Amino acid sequence: MSALIDARGITVEYRARPTVEDCSLSVAEGEILGVVGRSGAGKSILVRALIDLVPPPGRFAAGDVQLFGQDLRALAPAAARRMRGNDVGVVVQNPRAHLNPLLRVGEQIANVYRAHRDVKRPEARARALAVLRDVGIPAPERRFSAYPHELSGGMAQRAMIAMALVCEPRLLIADEPTSGLDVTIQDQILRLFRRSVDERGAGGVLVTRDMGIVARFCDRVAVMDDGRIVDTAGIPAFFTESGHSISRRLIAAASFAAAPEEVADPAAVRGAS
Repeated sequence: MSALIDARGITVEYRARPTVEDCSLSVAEGEILGVVGRSGAGKSILVRALIDLVPPPGRFAAGDVQLFGQDLRALAPAAARRMRGNDVGVVVQNPRAHLNPLLRVGEQIANVYRAHRDVKRPEARARALAVLRDVGIPAPERRFSAYPHELSGGMAQRAMIAMALVCEPRLLIADEPTSGLDVTIQDQILRLFRRSVDERGAGGVLVTRDMGIVARFCDRVAVMDDGRIVDTAGIPAFFTESGHSISRRLIAAASFAAAPEEVADPAAVRGAS
């Protein structure tokens, strides 16, 4: 399998102090990489660095990122934006801060689709409605016309996920995408995430604090602590064989009780979806 993303030696500095230091990871076609760690470990900054969206005053200080075989940071800004919107779907924390309060939710999703596809408004509207249904938003026709402030926190999160999926990206990067959702919708969204990867040979990076999600939906895991990747492993070896102290602590603290067969063969769980 070819690597969709290959990052080496990533270092991000804030006010000349490293927040992420010498991190390397890769994601292959058909694979979801889980990124886990304690609060403040640097998970969100790392995944933003992968797509050259480090929030200021942060600075990408060192490293190399190959995205679909190209150096994203070497592209012209317009070309980089096209790649991020079309080939890479991004779900961030705090969706209300990233939805335009002056535009209806459905229009924002349809505009993303029109920006990357040669389609008319009716086709873009139909695509936006279809993705709103996929992410479990009830009465999508009504929600299409709603403004962000009219949505609950969970609805706003699902709208952001719909925006990330609308162009069927080759790589999905999701930072705590289901933290504001109830468990039923959470499961629906993660199954959709998994299906998008499996059916289209896409890839995914999933930042989460939920080790149950890692066990059920990821293929490999990277553990961060103090800005560094301290452990990487495949699933299920991570849960059964990892000897790193941080990994063992995260597993021990997890608030789930995975059945042995789920840890032993996560693919079996996906097949039951």
